[in-house]
Amino acid sequence: MYVASIAQELADAARDAVPVAPLSERFPQLTLDDAYAVQAALVAGWTAGGAEVVGHKVGLTSSAMQQQLGVDSPDSGVLTDRMVFGDGAVLDAGGLVAPRVEAELAVVLGRDLAPGASRDEVVAAVDSVVIALEVIDSRIRDWRISLLDTVADNASSAAAVLGWPVPLGEAGDLRTVGITLHRNGVVVATGAGAAILGNPLYALVWLAGQEHAPPLRAGQVVLLGAVHAAVPLGAGDVVTATASGLGSVTATIGGRP
Repeated sequence: MYVASIAQELADAARDAVPVAPLSERFPQLTLDDAYAVQAALVAGWTAGGAEVVGHKVGLTSSAMQQQLGVDSPDSGVLTDRMVFGDGAVLDAGGLVAPRVEAELAVVLGRDLAPGASRDEVVAAVDSVVIALEVIDSRIRDWRISLLDTVADNASSAAAVLGWPVPLGEAGDLRTVGITLHRNGVVVATGAGAAILGNPLYALVWLAGQEHAPPLRAGQVVLLGAVHAAVPLGAGDVVTATASGLGSVTATIGGRP
């Protein structure tokens, strides 16, 4: 029963942009399976309200992000059509609590993936690669999160802004793709694809192999994780990620700085 009540609490927090106290402190019985059940209930509420699942995210795939948030394992979340935007998007600061931004690589699937798919099957399912900006935002007060907190909170997802897809065969070795994040014209973070589990595609392999793995469908986008620690965002900020061979993507946080 408490899984449903936590999901409703997080849904209200996301709707009202008002954070809640850490779940892991208030519900010591919460397990990782419970946290993913909360996430599933949260997403079910969104889809019941008309949202459509269009992809997924794998988070905490770099040592920089794990160290920043004090966790030691990747996690995953769900992307709906209300969370995914194209290059040049203006995002509403009023709907965010304490946003941060990450420059990431993402893939678009060209075919469905069955649970437990092999590494070769996972790689063969990738149609194209995209440079992306992910805005993360914790509905847990002051980012005082454990792995259980962020999993329940849909992996702290808020929005994904996608660049133009490049066929996987033309993208080169994703381990060596250099990525730069600018905020208001100033370089604030850099990294390379190898920061993501040694090879960005391994994030997709990890997701496909999880017991809680959602259905992975052709046409869906999967964010593979940041190559650097997340950078704080404020209203009025303009952020751009560039990646060698993949172009760039820009987003603006609407509202007065």
